[in-house]
Amino acid sequence: AVEAMKLGAYDYITKPFDPERIRTVVRKALKQIALINENRYLKQKMREASDTQNIVGDSKKMQEVFKIVDRVASTDTTVLILGESGTGKELIARYIHYNSPRKDKIFIAVNCGALREFLLESELFGHEKGSFTGAICTKRGLMEIASGGTFFFDEIGDVSLPIQAKLLRVLQEREFMRVGGTDNIVTDIRLIAATNKNPEQCIKEGTLRADLYYRLNVVSVLLPPLRERRDDILPLAEFFLKRFNRKLGRNICEISQDVLNVLIGYGWPGNVRELENVIERAVVLATEDTIRVSDLPEKLLKAHVDSGPVFSGLSYKKAK
Repeated sequence: AVEAMKLGAYDYITKPFDPERIRTVVRKALKQIALINENRYLKQKMREASDTQNIVGDSKKMQEVFKIVDRVASTDTTVLILGESGTGKELIARYIHYNSPRKDKIFIAVNCGALREFLLESELFGHEKGSFTGAICTKRGLMEIASGGTFFFDEIGDVSLPIQAKLLRVLQEREFMRVGGTDNIVTDIRLIAATNKNPEQCIKEGTLRADLYYRLNVVSVLLPPLRERRDDILPLAEFFLKRFNRKLGRNICEISQDVLNVLIGYGWPGNVRELENVIERAVVLATEDTIRVSDLPEKLLKAHVDSGPVFSGLSYKKAK
């Protein structure tokens, strides 16, 4: 028993077993688990809220974005976020949530393109026991769990037409049915959707319902690609440098001038997410207290050579 407690057991029960003693211990263990999970959830929520307040965007285009999201955050209006992959659509969705009246409620994000149709339907709406092979119990869907909070649909353009029809009903009636169910379930959610595709082109191609698009597109937010907000590249690089210094236990003091030239001149097809990955890689690989060109991926260096030098001779402080 002592060894089991050292290895992490919550409690132990001696023989002969007393049913009431077992019930008491189990109840206490379940309460302990609930407290641990709640603590983890609150810590995660605090980290997410902190991250949303640190969105870097000094460029004119991002300032325009902030004006829109600050106005819409305090309402319950449906928002459609448009932008290429890696531009920060989920971060903006979280910013809206944590600056809204629903900020103390749950935020759930689902990448619609990452799940197959049937699995996505079950995850979103839940299912009744016996509704399909393997449905051994009734399961609540994420849209039911999210009631009172905010639901973020990432890559809404990848959702099948049948599920789009169900989403339209949720938007219109604020209710849905579980898979295999007959009862309507009411949900109170704020819906934010995002896509990296052109919605109007998707409508023409028949992959997006026009009525769903018009329901979603109450307020639209267009996030510019990083190549169109180059004023933000250096502040973002500095932000990520500080983040990964903390996360990885490093003490990289600065980014060399040559590296800054490369970062500014690169096209960033992967946008902010790609820049974040590049800085994390550099922090991991750096052998000095300064990030050097040798710490960068080869493709950035090749692109820099092909495009020619940018800001040559400009110091870090002046570049900033």
